Amino acid sequence: MPDRLTARAVIAAVTTGFEEFVESGVADHGSAGDGPLSWAGYADSRARAAARTGEEESVVHGLATIGGRRCVLVSFEFGFLGGSLGQRTGDRLEAAYEAARTRGLPLVSLIATGGSRMQEGMVALTQLQRVARASARLRAAGPAQLAVLRDPTTGGGWATLGAGADVILALPGAQVGFAGSRVRPADADPRAYTAEGQLAAGQIDAVVPPDELPETLARWLQALHAPGSPAPGPAPVPDALSATGLPVSGWDAVRQARSPSRPRAEAYLDAYFDHLLPLGGDRCGGTDPGLRCGFGRRGGRTIAYVAQCGTATRPAGYRTAARVIRLADRLGVPVLTLIDTPGAANGAEAERAGAGAAIADTFAAMAEARVPVTTLVIGEGGSGGALALAAPGNTFVTQDSYFSVTAPESAAAILKRTPDEVHATADQLRLRPQDLVELGIARAVVRPAPPGD
Repeated sequence: MPDRLTARAVIAAVTTGFEEFVESGVADHGSAGDGPLSWAGYADSRARAAARTGEEESVVHGLATIGGRRCVLVSFEFGFLGGSLGQRTGDRLEAAYEAARTRGLPLVSLIATGGSRMQEGMVALTQLQRVARASARLRAAGPAQLAVLRDPTTGGGWATLGAGADVILALPGAQVGFAGSRVRPADADPRAYTAEGQLAAGQIDAVVPPDELPETLARWLQALHAPGSPAPGPAPVPDALSATGLPVSGWDAVRQARSPSRPRAEAYLDAYFDHLLPLGGDRCGGTDPGLRCGFGRRGGRTIAYVAQCGTATRPAGYRTAARVIRLADRLGVPVLTLIDTPGAANGAEAERAGAGAAIADTFAAMAEARVPVTTLVIGEGGSGGALALAAPGNTFVTQDSYFSVTAPESAAAILKRTPDEVHATADQLRLRPQDLVELGIARAVVRPAPPGD
């Protein structure tokens, strides 16, 4: 799928069926004249754009089938006045959102736009409010919103349909940013305005090669839209991947959990899911490579996952986790969390990035979730940074894990004990897997699946 394909060519590339909406009862907002501002020559510009593209407006919308899944589809025609948003564009976008809401279907936007249409001035700009309102109505109704950022995706199109979507994919090298190329500062870093730069900054979820886009969209639609599905049961508890025995002492538990040979989150996710659809970034400019989030398919079911990977979790990680948990809750998808962290990142940078607020919001997302959440502690469970992702009443532990109010070394320091008292402190904390079950913190110790299963 080369750059700057027409709206219909992009539709043909990703769908197996498309039924365009026919406009009815839509007011003519000056298409026969020079528009709401009486901008001299605007009518001629529209006529030339229509002759060049074969379109009457910068957006094509309708019902589509992608990978056997139905959705409402919006595709921008950049050749029509730069894919700009005018009042008739707003009509079509609002109609698309409303169709998705009333039909209970996800909305997929294939975006290529330079922003609001200058020839319609503030009338064009206020279309962003219409889009935001329509998007909020659809979100409240439940269906997912997916965006594909083509080249370019700038201005209000990025700040509404694009950045406001639940899942944001982009084509390689696409120009993405609120500021278009003609208005950004001359000394601005050009990478910040690319799909790759936005991915690194946590603003989008993935950069997808054109030949992989149809399958990727199909998998996302399968994962996020299951019409008529019953209320989900909890995610099954993963089998342990290590045959390590139960620890004798508290320090043995710490030592086993910190072993570099212990299975990590990546191994658990690969063993548990048939395939994964990662989500990344906190939408606030941050990412956390030590946290893996997204949706996965397991035996025909969709399960959301949030998995710590053994590092201190950053504020961006907690914000990403909260975003995924809330999305799963809205879509009725059960959640699996894997805990493995020495604790929340606590350096000065983390404090400046809002560690406390990010952890608090994660606690809130877990507490508010109406879908079932299943937690497995697979390694270190360090303090509140781990507890924020633990499901009350549905947390399990592996034999090579521990969970503690804080690490034994920190506990000894807080209690003004000497370093040679750390091992004894670990025993007093009762942090072993079997202790956690006895205390009612964990439901059970999970062991490996029997041979042959």
